[in-house]
Amino acid sequence: MPRPHPSPGEVLVRITSSGVNPLDVKIAAGAADHAQPTLPTILGLDLAGVVVQVGADVHDLRPGDEVYGMTGGVGGIPGSLAEYAAVDATLLARTPATLTAIQAAALPLVFITAWEGLVDRADVREGQRVLVHGGAGGVGHVAIQIARARGARVYATGSAGQLEVIDALGAAPIDYRRTPVADYVAAHTGGEGFDVVYDTVGGATLDASFTAVRRYAGHVVSSLGWGTHSLAPLSFRGATYSGVFTLAPLLTGRGRAHHGEILREATALAEAGDLTPIVDARVFLLDDAPEAHRLIETGGGAGKLVVRVRS
Repeated sequence: MPRPHPSPGEVLVRITSSGVNPLDVKIAAGAADHAQPTLPTILGLDLAGVVVQVGADVHDLRPGDEVYGMTGGVGGIPGSLAEYAAVDATLLARTPATLTAIQAAALPLVFITAWEGLVDRADVREGQRVLVHGGAGGVGHVAIQIARARGARVYATGSAGQLEVIDALGAAPIDYRRTPVADYVAAHTGGEGFDVVYDTVGGATLDASFTAVRRYAGHVVSSLGWGTHSLAPLSFRGATYSGVFTLAPLLTGRGRAHHGEILREATALAEAGDLTPIVDARVFLLDDAPEAHRLIETGGGAGKLVVRVRS
């Protein structure tokens, strides 16, 4: 393909790293209608790279700036599995000085999703008890770090093999397979329930969230609200619910600047030592992207997978 040219409001980024997400695999399999791919398409939602050209009306970025963001791969917008991309400058932030390009490319989708749920929807704050379902996952491990940075006491569910990772992140680990909801609500909240419950798993886990949340003042957030759910348990507790759809600004063109704002918060947290993504140690080059997708399908990754486009 020819090298793209930045339109007004865009910058041309030479991509160094492309983050791999489960959504990429779903799009490739034709199983993500909500992502609205327009074929042919270039996959890859997340990137880290270097600005090489600036379009008209862009004033806060210049050639040579190292940047990262969730910039495409859906809705007919070319993604990050490429050497170059012309991207909406408002979606970008400068790469944290404390992170490598590989680490930075692992962050945008999961950090934005976690931030929108915990901060934009639930306004998590100091002293609250926060429960993260799927604490060792992509969104979950970042959500733990955001909640802790904001002064919350954090608890997270996972399988037996994930509890060590959750503990290392600073959350109290809960083996969801061995501990019933009522038991861990009693043990950690005295039966009152958690102030904020962030569900990153969906299905039965979202239903469990409705019974784990604090009465009257509690808030449940989910990034996977698919399926049919009874809201009665939530209503009985007088609690509230919010959903997160991270792709909306990319698909609609509305609210994109807020994604850049959120990533500037990520940069601040990372540079303060409060945010580090867990990244799989294996090296994937551009030609190896299908192998990274297969690992996502089989659950064989040990952290976020990232494709190194160039050194």
